[in-house]
Amino acid sequence: MSYTSVGPEKLMSSSAIIALGGNALSPKGDAGTVDDQFMHTRNTTGEIMHFVNAGYNICLTHGNGPQVGNALLRMDLTHEQVPPLPLGLCVAGTQGTIGYMIQQSMQNALRIGKVDREVVTLVTQVMVLANDPSIQNPSKYVGERYSKEEAERLADQFGWSIKEQDPGEWRRVVPSPDPDFVMHGISIRTLVDHGTIVLAAGGGGIPVFNSEDGQLEGLDAVIDKDLTAAKLGRIIRAKEYWIITDIDQVYLNFNTLEQKPIDRMTNTQAQQYMNAGQFQKGSMGPKIRSAIYFLKHHGEKVVITSINNIKEAIQGNGGTTIVKSE
Repeated sequence: MSYTSVGPEKLMSSSAIIALGGNALSPKGDAGTVDDQFMHTRNTTGEIMHFVNAGYNICLTHGNGPQVGNALLRMDLTHEQVPPLPLGLCVAGTQGTIGYMIQQSMQNALRIGKVDREVVTLVTQVMVLANDPSIQNPSKYVGERYSKEEAERLADQFGWSIKEQDPGEWRRVVPSPDPDFVMHGISIRTLVDHGTIVLAAGGGGIPVFNSEDGQLEGLDAVIDKDLTAAKLGRIIRAKEYWIITDIDQVYLNFNTLEQKPIDRMTNTQAQQYMNAGQFQKGSMGPKIRSAIYFLKHHGEKVVITSINNIKEAIQGNGGTTIVKSE
């Protein structure tokens, strides 16, 4: 098989950071088997080839919510036989397993397209501030739902913080600090600039902080993955930030009779909509917040769309595009 060489001289002068939602690999309502996840991953990477064919330098990041949830459930079920792992190690593990699935599927898609580019996964630590307010007030729900009695028993056993999410349903809660610094940035940017497709900072990154004696320490937390992606885009000097989620574009008055699609808006308009409460905190809100951050720090364009709408969005005929105010 002959390959088309795509060296740095043939790529675009700019790079794109592409953030894949965790549901791109394991959609809601799906059984979540390995075969299912590989099937969805192959579909996803097939669509990412539109970026390859357009000549983009590419850095990929991804969510890991369903996969970390499964890891936590396995430990809940087997903790009497196997010592449980801290959450940070679960995030590291999913960076490896999801990275493997994307890496293999992407490399196969490149082979089919006869494109000679490498794909690598970089296990990425992300620094958070030791005094981040969320550390003292954990609020991010993770893991399974339990009755109050079972949740309290597990909390006593493992030192969890727990909260009632819905009436009668209790879950573990962990801090969700903002990323302060994405580590390994020079390595990531160097690889991306030379045409390598890099997977980095999956799940928002493995949370670490500097201890009082200047050593790195892990933290049981979940970092805001959208803001991590935006900061990673800043590190690699990307001009474009693509947020791939489960809807084709952003809407005003989402899921109401007055729902209205947004084809294009400025960062100023996005902030005004945010202030008006248009974007939910647990879904579109963090994505818009990260888009505003990216455009503030040298980014030129953010596109929010779905996997199956990527080709149309690249051609300017789909998704929601956010640009800087003039």
